[in-house]
Amino acid sequence: MTNWIRAAFFRTFKPKSAAAPFFVSMIFWGVGMGCFASALNNYLVDIHGINQLQRGLLEFFRELPGLLLVVALALLHRMSDWRIFRLGTIIAMVGAIALCVPSNLFMATVVIMIWSTGEHLTMPVRQAITMQVAQDGRLGSALGMISSAMHAGLVAGNLIVAALFMVGLRLLSDAGRATLYNIVWVVIFCLVAIALACSFSRYAPHVPSRRPRLLFRRKFSLFYGLELFYGARKQVFFTFGPFVLIKMYGVHTSEMALLMGVSAVINMVASPLVGKLTDKVGYRAVMFYDTVILFFVCLLYGYAGDWFSYRTAFWVVRVNFLLDALISTTSMATNIYVRDIAASHDEMTSTLSTGISINHFISIMAAPLGGWIWLNWGVGTLFAFSAAMAIANSVCAMLIPLRRQPLENAAPAV
Repeated sequence: MTNWIRAAFFRTFKPKSAAAPFFVSMIFWGVGMGCFASALNNYLVDIHGINQLQRGLLEFFRELPGLLLVVALALLHRMSDWRIFRLGTIIAMVGAIALCVPSNLFMATVVIMIWSTGEHLTMPVRQAITMQVAQDGRLGSALGMISSAMHAGLVAGNLIVAALFMVGLRLLSDAGRATLYNIVWVVIFCLVAIALACSFSRYAPHVPSRRPRLLFRRKFSLFYGLELFYGARKQVFFTFGPFVLIKMYGVHTSEMALLMGVSAVINMVASPLVGKLTDKVGYRAVMFYDTVILFFVCLLYGYAGDWFSYRTAFWVVRVNFLLDALISTTSMATNIYVRDIAASHDEMTSTLSTGISINHFISIMAAPLGGWIWLNWGVGTLFAFSAAMAIANSVCAMLIPLRRQPLENAAPAV
């Protein structure tokens, strides 16, 4: 089995290209990200006692580095992708360890922004580095292997946090929660430090890659609409989905980490299956039916507490959390749509970059608005708003023509 894995690895990546240390680096980055994501929401509630509006406002600032990513990469245009990756990793390390310092909510928000800046800075260059170290004609396989490594790390990170709080709360009781969170931040710092150390290789190429630019064209109007509505819907679930479980149903940190671990496993298994389904039935059908399902998921998330007993509603919301993880894997269909209508690879990458910016723009608007809606009109109204975004997404999907155009002069689709 080991020999088969080694053979597959060397078929996919170039020799003496720093591919192996980069692969290991991605695993440790994934574990760190899994630890951070599974602990963050409970930390904000347990340590800072935030309400719905505060959670939405904090998410605005956490997503702001993503919106400004294009500007940051433009300023760093002379730096190689490997050096940008290291810079982002160092910034994330500072953010993780700074959370150990006792602070108020304002300072915690600043520190979380620092982590987010580092995390967002590494996102685009991870793919660029993967393409640099991949064998010719094996680009898709390389991206898939790196993605699998990170998802495996996410699962491990969630399990680490779950185990830490299960054991720690028995030994320290509730009074030791702050100590346990500080242990999580230290663990993340160490994990990301290992990821940074793995990135230092004499074989690492130090040349900047072409960075995608923002591109607005009429023929991509439906794509922009899809990203707009998807970004709003995604942000409601990302920000307030865990918050519903924590605030309304009392889910503890260990339970939340386990649930997110199951969600990550679902992503690992579902992604290739959704990819095959998209190839078989077409991206238009996948985009339409996933948002139809999402409409009912939103309604159940918002009104389960009104329609069912407390115990039943708790399980309904848990299942909805996992369903949303499954539905999120269908977003790849949108990228395939862009590939099919783009005239070149450069146009495709620039359009996808524009989509990410649109996604982040609507995300930072939706988070504080969502908190305000929940605080004033209740969680049902918030997720009814999300259901409306799902309907709008379905309308955009139905407007996509039932045809496929070949992409000329483009790299293989990933």
